[in-house]
Amino acid sequence: MTLTRQSSIDSPSAVVAAWQRAYAWRLLVTDLIVIVVSVYLSQFIRFGTSGAKLRIPGEQGGVVELSYVMVSALLSLGWFLALSLFATRDRTVIGAGSTEYRRITDATIRVFAVLAIIAFLLQSEVGRGYLLVALPLGFTLLLVSRWMWRKWLLRRRAAGAYCHRAILMGERQKSVHVAEQMLRDGASGITIVGAITEGGAGEPDIMPGIPVLGDPRNVTRVLEDARADTVVFTGADTIDPRAMRQLGWELEASSTTLIVAPALTDVAGPRIHARPVAGLPLIQVDYPVFTGRKYALKRAFDIVVSLLALVVLSPVFVVIAVLVRRDSHGPALFMQERVGLNGERFRMLKFRSMVVDAETQLPSLLDRSDGNGVLFKLKSDPRVTRVGAVLRRHSLDELPQLVNVLLGEMSLVGPRPPLAAEVERYDEWMRRRLLVRPGITGLWQTQGRSDLSWEDSVRLDLYYVENWSLTGDIIILYRTARSVARAQGAY
Repeated sequence: MTLTRQSSIDSPSAVVAAWQRAYAWRLLVTDLIVIVVSVYLSQFIRFGTSGAKLRIPGEQGGVVELSYVMVSALLSLGWFLALSLFATRDRTVIGAGSTEYRRITDATIRVFAVLAIIAFLLQSEVGRGYLLVALPLGFTLLLVSRWMWRKWLLRRRAAGAYCHRAILMGERQKSVHVAEQMLRDGASGITIVGAITEGGAGEPDIMPGIPVLGDPRNVTRVLEDARADTVVFTGADTIDPRAMRQLGWELEASSTTLIVAPALTDVAGPRIHARPVAGLPLIQVDYPVFTGRKYALKRAFDIVVSLLALVVLSPVFVVIAVLVRRDSHGPALFMQERVGLNGERFRMLKFRSMVVDAETQLPSLLDRSDGNGVLFKLKSDPRVTRVGAVLRRHSLDELPQLVNVLLGEMSLVGPRPPLAAEVERYDEWMRRRLLVRPGITGLWQTQGRSDLSWEDSVRLDLYYVENWSLTGDIIILYRTARSVARAQGAY
């Protein structure tokens, strides 16, 4: 495996570095504009053009006055520097995942915490209205601007630009596994253009569209011919530590990115920690925890949001209830027994979307199921009423489940609430879905809904159970609103 240093300014690695710098610069300029506008707008809303000043007690009873124009300048500078300090524009986090948003949140909270500490130590009182506008306004605009830039980046990637061209290198079966996982994430920005295996170019494609381009002895030619800037090492017993170290040095010479894919599936980043020991980059994987402060915070979030939603949506509930009653005979609400946390059964509420005797008609329709082999689904179900079809298409029939959330039987986000008959078919690892409260929505709702296979539905639920975060929940709620508006996979 011999590589030569590529000095050409149009080499694949140079092209990637160029667009990464350009994208980071766009984020930097946007962050600066957002922060300055938010802070000075909050100053104007609170103090107008009165030239208000912050009074700071000085020595011997004196008072030091500091113009709020200067206070806003210092706050803007500190906030902007905090975003850099927390690496919110780092190339490894932009464009995909929730880490970028989480770092922005951490940086913002710490800036205002430091401001509060400084104000306390100086015995000064910063205008509460000033901060109550600057913090939520700036934070919201930062997240919105980053989201808009990410949408722009995804559109560029869909057009074939701003992507990493990657080569998989390792044993065939391991490369297939890694390719399957990576292809599930269309937002990663990594395009797999080929593979390197022991068999070499004569081997069949590891997957449709991913040909075998060579073996480990001709990495140089493969990278040059494929114009790849990234090598994803999937694992190979024939490559010993010395050869792996040599490969790293050679890839460094051409500025080619090396990614090592461990044999870990469906484990989120926060549970993975690097622990260098005697020169070995060991990886520690934390086990999921199902109690404690993190879950208390989730429950508090559920209570507050569900209560507010019930108050705000109460007129909608009344309208839907009237429409359901007028459309067909029977009650507006439908209750069905589901299995929740730790296998406890509860009565899940829904707006009725079918005729009253829907359950008695089910046996005659089982052989027509469009579901995933376990769940019964029928795209043109004759039992669904006219109003019910609209409710189901936009998931409005599930709104009463906010009551289940408030009662602690469900969560806003979680695994799909299963029927008792489904749980009876669970094996031991599937029962891990019951370690958390089921949700009104979840990963299954944002990635296909009824179009998902049973295996994919279970995989997404288990991934959520072991890797959830409050930031991730908020993102799922947003994506649910988008999926519901588009009526994707709903029937």
